[in-house]
Amino acid sequence: MNIDYIPRGVCSRSFHIEVEDGTIQDIQVVGGCSGNLQGISSLLRGMKVEQAIDRLEGIRCGAKQTSCPDQIAKALKKAL
Repeated sequence: MNIDYIPRGVCSRSFHIEVEDGTIQDIQVVGGCSGNLQGISSLLRGMKVEQAIDRLEGIRCGAKQTSCPDQIAKALKKAL
């Protein structure tokens, strides 16, 4: 399953996430903090969708009500 997601309230402009059999295969992020998001994407490869959601959901970026990891969790919920 491929998920294309437009995040809200963060610097990133779009996510493309590939999920197969409930496991994250790849995440590509356009915009945002390149190094941090490449690291997050690398750490999430091979992780179960449910586990990634549990770890990322609710993370905030400074005073914002959300963050790129939180938005990734929202995108991954589409895979469920």
